[in-house]
Amino acid sequence: MGRYAIKIEYNGEGFVGWQKQKAHLGVQQIIEDALLRLEPTASGVQGAGRTDAGVHATGQVAHFDMVQDWAPFRLKEALNFHLKPNPVSIIAIAAVDDEFHARFDAQERHYVFRLIARREPVVFEKGLVWHVRGPLDVDAMQEAANHLLGRHDFTTFRSTMCQAPNPVKTLDRLDITHSPVTNGVELRFDVRARSFLHNQVRSFVGSLKRVGAGSWTPDDMRAALEAKDRVACGLVSPPHGLYLANVVYPTDIFADEL
Repeated sequence: MGRYAIKIEYNGEGFVGWQKQKAHLGVQQIIEDALLRLEPTASGVQGAGRTDAGVHATGQVAHFDMVQDWAPFRLKEALNFHLKPNPVSIIAIAAVDDEFHARFDAQERHYVFRLIARREPVVFEKGLVWHVRGPLDVDAMQEAANHLLGRHDFTTFRSTMCQAPNPVKTLDRLDITHSPVTNGVELRFDVRARSFLHNQVRSFVGSLKRVGAGSWTPDDMRAALEAKDRVACGLVSPPHGLYLANVVYPTDIFADEL
């Protein structure tokens, strides 16, 4: 029996998220079904993070065990064949130690949120970005984001359905970059931490949008954080702008693949 780690891309539209559910389709279930086509006794798939319904991934990581000794490249090709026509792709695979765990061994999770600010509707990026009409003050948004860095009680920025036992997390990075698009600008929020609370990133972005639009000042963001009250949070951004971009481990398990 061997253990394998995979890096996964998926378009979250149409899925209830990463985690499989009895009555609805999750990405985890799609991959497990593909594995069962290869080995009827294949184990379940353990992911590094539970993305919500509509959230995408360009670097989700998962692991599973196989009875047969597979060459990684051949296993990747076989999985991608059986994943068709679902919008899910295995982009890297590696044989790993039997003790490796995609979730518990992760040292950092990296999310990217994409927002396009322009008056006209988006066409080619529809379902892949949050479309906001009107300009946003990126400098004010970054000033507000800086208040969130470090170790804090993030009760304000977590869902009331969050099951984490402790709202205290350490936010390592929240950088906002921008680049021109036709008639507007695309903002990218680069958010990194060891772990996140439910809806934490989307709550950050929704509140920062208020700062950019002038409804809040950067100090209002600090006050919202210090309130430790969900009522103090701004709106929660939609899921389709959010991507799980990368998961960092003590060693680069896919180094030979890339």
